[in-house]
Amino acid sequence: MVGLKATALAVTLGLVAPPLAPRGHAGVSPAAVGLPALDQPQQDQADSLFRAAREALNRADYQRAVTLFQRVLREYPGSVHAGDAIYWMAFVSYRAGGTRNLETALNLLAQQRKSYPDAATRRDGEVLATRIRGELARLGNAEAAESVFVLAAPPAPPVAQAPQAPPVTAAAPAPAAPQARRGGQGPECRDEDSELRAAALNALLQMDSERALPILKQVLERRDPCSVELRRKAMFLVSQKRGPEVEDILLQAARDDPDREVRTQAVFWLSQVPGERAVTALDSILLRSNDREVQEKAVFSLSQHKSARAAEILRRFIDRSGVSDELKANAIFWLGQRQSSETLKYLQDLYPRLTSEELKEKVIFSVSQMRGADSQRWLMDVALNASEPMEMRKKALFWAGQNRNVPIADLARLYDTMNDREMKEQLIFTYSQRREPEAVDQLMAIAENDPDGELRKKAIFWLGQSKDPRAAEFLLRIINK
Repeated sequence: MVGLKATALAVTLGLVAPPLAPRGHAGVSPAAVGLPALDQPQQDQADSLFRAAREALNRADYQRAVTLFQRVLREYPGSVHAGDAIYWMAFVSYRAGGTRNLETALNLLAQQRKSYPDAATRRDGEVLATRIRGELARLGNAEAAESVFVLAAPPAPPVAQAPQAPPVTAAAPAPAAPQARRGGQGPECRDEDSELRAAALNALLQMDSERALPILKQVLERRDPCSVELRRKAMFLVSQKRGPEVEDILLQAARDDPDREVRTQAVFWLSQVPGERAVTALDSILLRSNDREVQEKAVFSLSQHKSARAAEILRRFIDRSGVSDELKANAIFWLGQRQSSETLKYLQDLYPRLTSEELKEKVIFSVSQMRGADSQRWLMDVALNASEPMEMRKKALFWAGQNRNVPIADLARLYDTMNDREMKEQLIFTYSQRREPEAVDQLMAIAENDPDGELRKKAIFWLGQSKDPRAAEFLLRIINK
């Protein structure tokens, strides 16, 4: 189910900032979707559920928010909030990033457009869908790119459809530096007191860190319910300093603090602590923690350590059985950010051992981010390997084409050697993404000489998006024939 998939993906978001509210507040008319109106008690229940979902969203508790939005849609499809619930699930998937999440978000918005055309967030959904298509286009999806171009252009006679491009792996953003947020305390706890203490601690830390650190350590050792918010703020303050005592505090909090957010912050900030002791602690957390968010932060932190042992731990984690594909994909991405021949060789050896196309896609993307002729040569080998799945070949070709170190002449020569129509379509799209004059030359040659009429149309479409004046002259010549 799309909603359940969005929920699973939302767990990985960690500390992404909460989304803004949409412009509208009125709900969808049940009559618009062919559903009977709810009676007042049912509407009140739907209101309460939707309000709880929005509150969870604003707390950045994405997993719970999506679960509650699903309930609104499933239990009260005739509610004034049902269409808006779909929008917010799509928003969560969009913020998660990555090809699969972006496509999930588009599917959800299409569902909103079809079933809840009068939803308050309907207009916001259109704007969001355009943003998503722009992001997909940036990642190599030709169909999405055409949609964006057509939407931005003034009305014109219809042109040939753009070629289908492969979904490609998005570069996962580095985890946001954790910041303390509200929530997790009982109503008897006063946020004002917590904020006042945190401000005092911060001022003390700036004036005399030697005096402040022992106090921060005492704060982090508290376990009473009203200390949760203060501990979160204290953890951030600790992270701004360096030294052995700071390392001790981070290690202890990462292992022992009962609050998930404090533990997550501590693991994140361990990425800034040099030395094998921190690496050992992160290794232990990665293997023993049952909290996926904490594990993901441990993967990131290990990727930031320069030691060979940190890279070895990540490789061992990827090879380990029983690790979810999502965690492995995350580890492959961050391992790929380490620019070394050893990492490149590992990824190249890993690729044929994988059965998951999602993981193969991650390897292709990670290799594409590595500098040097060896990485680009490997991508071209995958693209030209007829025994590889077509989607993997297209992705490898796309990322090879994005690298300006791959000569456009080499890419141009490939066209006539390709027997597969899908690969020719992908090459046409790849040429359209290059800025060299030779790329326009190749598109014009295809548009004029290729025996396949559909391929000629696709070349013409992308020539229409080119800023090269020769492309405009070429199109005018075709029009006047």
